[in-house]
Order: sequence, then C-alpha cells, then structure tokens
Amino acid sequence: MSIPSADVALDGPLPAMDVAGRIDRLRAAMLAEPEDVEGDGVSPLEALVVTSLTNIRYLTGFAGSAGLLFVLGERNVLVTDGRYAEQSVEQIAAAGADVTVEVAPAARQAEVCAGLVRGAGAARVGLEAAHVSWARQQAMATKWFPGVELVATLGLVEGLRRAKDAGELARVARAAAIADRALASVVDQLEEGPTEAAFGLALDTEMRRLGAAGPSFETIVASGPNAAKPHHRPSGRRIGAGEPVVLDFGALCDGYCSDITRTVWVGELADPELAEVVRVVTEAQAAGVAAVADGVACAEVDRVCREVIGSAGWGEQFVHGTGHGVGLDIHEAPSVAATSTDTLAIGHVVTVEPGVYLPGRGGVRVEDTVAVTATGRTPLTNAPKEHR
Repeated sequence: MSIPSADVALDGPLPAMDVAGRIDRLRAAMLAEPEDVEGDGVSPLEALVVTSLTNIRYLTGFAGSAGLLFVLGERNVLVTDGRYAEQSVEQIAAAGADVTVEVAPAARQAEVCAGLVRGAGAARVGLEAAHVSWARQQAMATKWFPGVELVATLGLVEGLRRAKDAGELARVARAAAIADRALASVVDQLEEGPTEAAFGLALDTEMRRLGAAGPSFETIVASGPNAAKPHHRPSGRRIGAGEPVVLDFGALCDGYCSDITRTVWVGELADPELAEVVRVVTEAQAAGVAAVADGVACAEVDRVCREVIGSAGWGEQFVHGTGHGVGLDIHEAPSVAATSTDTLAIGHVVTVEPGVYLPGRGGVRVEDTVAVTATGRTPLTNAPKEHR
C-alpha cells in the first residue's frame, strides 16, 4: 500500500477509493461468527439497517443528510427523500457501489422500509446500536418491522473503516497538508496580538482557501491560562507575547479529516516551567510516534508517552488519552489510550497527542496524524514543532 509523501499536492485529482467492495466485506462480516468479526457485531444476520450517515457514505459514496441503507440477502437499497433523488444516484454511480435507490417522502418511508425487509424474507435484522435512538428502535420494533427479530450490533461497519485504502490515505494526507500550509500562512499574525477567535477564523479561512471543504472540527485556539483547558473554545481574549498558544485544528478533504496540534508563542516563554513542559511533551510525542507500528498495542503507544511525562513529574497533568483514529470521522477507532484493547494494523490512521496542563498558568499539547505502514509509520502532519 502506498502512503503519500509529506510533499502532498493541494490540487489535482485524488486516487479512486475501493468503495465497490465494501458492502461485500460487510455482508461477509454479517454472516460470520462473532469471534471472527472486528468490532462487536452480532452475527449471523440476514439483513442490516445502516443508519449512520458516515457509515452510509463509506459503503455507498452517498454524502447526503438523510438516508437509510438496507444490506439485504441479495441486494442493497438506499432509502432517501426527494431532496436527494438525483444526488444519491450520481454519487453511488461515481463510487461504483452496487446499490439501488428508493425515493420516498418521510411519511411513507416506514412502509417502504418494511416492504424491503418483508420482500427479502429477513427474520433477523441488525440495527446499529450506537446510531439508533430508543424512540426509533421502538418504532422499528412495533410499526416498521413487527414480527422481525431486531438485533443490536456494534462496530460492524466501523471495523471495516479502521484500515484505510490508498484513496482514503490520499485524502487524509491532503487534508493534513492543507492544515500544515494554512498554519504556515497565518502564524505570523500572532505577532499582531489578535484575539483567539480572530486567529481561529484566519486559520479556518486559510484552510478553505487552500481547498478544504471546511475545518474537520471546531478549531481550538487557547492562549495563556486558557491553554490549560484541553478543549477551550476560542474567545475574545487577546493573545499576548511570551505565553503558550495551543492550536488544535484540522481540514476536511472529500469527507476525510486531519488533526494537528502545535503549541506556539511569540518571543520567549515567560514561565520557565512551561518552557520545560514544552521540551518534555515534545519528547513524549516523538516517542509515541516512534512506537506506532503494525501489531503494536494502542495501549503501548499511550504508555510510552506517559512514561516520559510521568518521569518528568507531570503525569497527573496528562489528563486525556494519547490519541484516536482519524478518517471520515475526526474521532473513530482505534482508540490510543491506557484502557484500549485495540492493536494497530497497516492502514490505520491515528493521532499521537500527549499534553500537560497547569491550571491558571497554561498548557502544552503536540499532535500529529500518523499512518501505520508496512515499515512502521508515516506522519501525515508535518508542520514544524519549534516555537515562534
């Protein structure tokens, strides 16, 4: 599998993704015994109702905001409404997925869906437990599919999504390159003392100018004492010289996300302890990235980072997990944390993002998006880690 290099073009065509074979792999997982399925799926199943829009996009190429995908014994059907009559057909055809489209208004969709399950003769139907509300499950059990055994499944599609194909990796890599170059373009604005909100807007705007569909999540700009809050939202506070500024952001490219954090400052850090924290966190992050490889337990990557930070005396100030998977969702499997039971494999894309936070004073976090390769790993985010 080829991994894009750090020098990624921001325009031009992207390689095709292998969408066509994904439903076949899902159907095999539906029919497999539970111990043979990555994730916590309950098998075998005669049909699966996919309600997660992200999972529907992964399986079909359809990127609309309303739809249900039925994976039946011998056919696959997307049910959507009139807003997406043309878009759904075009996107599914472009992806090469073997999926037909049924268009029905919301008032008739229960009837249409019931007919699909009945027509397939499916008596045991899986629902995505993480994506179906209690109210909807009750409606499906009593009104949509009466007499059908509904089975809660976990992670059937998400298990397939863990390992990215070359087309997916190219999209994450371009999203990462956009984020890198956006930061390089706007970082000098910090010297003007903008507000956190103004700098966040500048970063988001630059990512869009460079080709991103938008930010992959709400950009974090946390300055001074706000840097001690891992998920601080940009405020009207003005960024001053000599204080840490945690920048956590990412770009969205054809549905795929990137995620990067850099801690920067203007001039010299006024707090000498925070200067030492920067050194330790940067060292921990490099050790964590170096630990990423095929077959390595995610908990081991977390342990490596915590060992460096703990040895320096700030273990209790490292208050979150080391990382997470990145793809169509900004947070997806596998989890990189002390409690994780996941193991890294070729094609996984994860973040490595240790941090130390000193309440009332500031904090430091450094993060890269990293692809697991046959020879180890390739960092996809490559912005410099040295300070302003």
